[in-house]
Amino acid sequence: MSDESENIPAKSRRRVTAQAVAERAGVSRSAVSRAFTQGAYLDQKKKAQILQVAAELGYRPNVFAASLQAESSNIVAVLTGNMKSHFDAELVEELLGRLTAAGKWPLVVSGEKVANAPSIEGLWGFPVDAMILRGGSMDKFVVEACAKLHIPLIISGVTVTSETADSVACRNADGTYALTRLLLERGRRRFAWIDGPTGVVTQESYRRERRKGVIRALEQAGLELVASCDSDYTYEGGLAAAETILRDHDVDALMCANDAMATGALSFVRKTLQLRVPEDLSVTGFDDVSMAGWPCFDLTTVRNPRTEIVDHIMRLLHERLADPSKPGEVVLVSADLVPRGTH
Repeated sequence: MSDESENIPAKSRRRVTAQAVAERAGVSRSAVSRAFTQGAYLDQKKKAQILQVAAELGYRPNVFAASLQAESSNIVAVLTGNMKSHFDAELVEELLGRLTAAGKWPLVVSGEKVANAPSIEGLWGFPVDAMILRGGSMDKFVVEACAKLHIPLIISGVTVTSETADSVACRNADGTYALTRLLLERGRRRFAWIDGPTGVVTQESYRRERRKGVIRALEQAGLELVASCDSDYTYEGGLAAAETILRDHDVDALMCANDAMATGALSFVRKTLQLRVPEDLSVTGFDDVSMAGWPCFDLTTVRNPRTEIVDHIMRLLHERLADPSKPGEVVLVSADLVPRGTH
């Protein structure tokens, strides 16, 4: 039979259909379907013959086609943002693993503009069971459109008040407030802030919140920022921003909106300026990604609890799929200090 498979016309090799298997095996199209359906009744001898023919022809059932007839496709769209942040990369990796383990098929869309209308309208051509958006704020269009299409929406990174969408975020402002207070207690008085980029819709919310916590703590101490600089959440961006700030300003606390920028700033301070950290200058981050704890960085930071966030996303997903009419839920998780060796 394997020799016969070589005689299939080239034009039919794009994808073997169930009908082609049925014709080769001499059975009905419905018999092929039952052979690949767990628990469906079919004579075992006939099933073995169908599976053998299917293997020789290279046939596998079309999941998308089957989902059109089923109540659930198990396809979950995951919109990830631009993934420059190490934290986003680690969170999405853990989320995809959990979705797969739960029998879901993640459909991943990445890019800075994934949350706007033109970028995601194409997703609605797929039979997605739900959509998970990783990032900050987004077009209101997304929430409204998902509600109209009855697509469950779960947002990670920002809180959204909605009757139809769920959201999970850490208490960003509380985290940076506590970190600033820690530095004030350390005797720091000349603060600078390295922020993320402006205009990135999926990051604007937590960008705003993290800065707010710093400003609030400084105002209570009768202080204000000596300098601030926008960057791009990368190691290279943090290094360049630190150079820009420290070239013109005398600061004793350099706070960064995420860990990647903090490691870049730390490298510039230690290697280029030959300053001692934390004796001469404090450098801090946010998120507590894996590399923050490496001995070469030993970075004081704030923990954005990745696993706890993913736990809540998975819980909300299962609850929303089980009861699409349930009220929208907002989950806020704590952002705890992780004092190490740079404050």
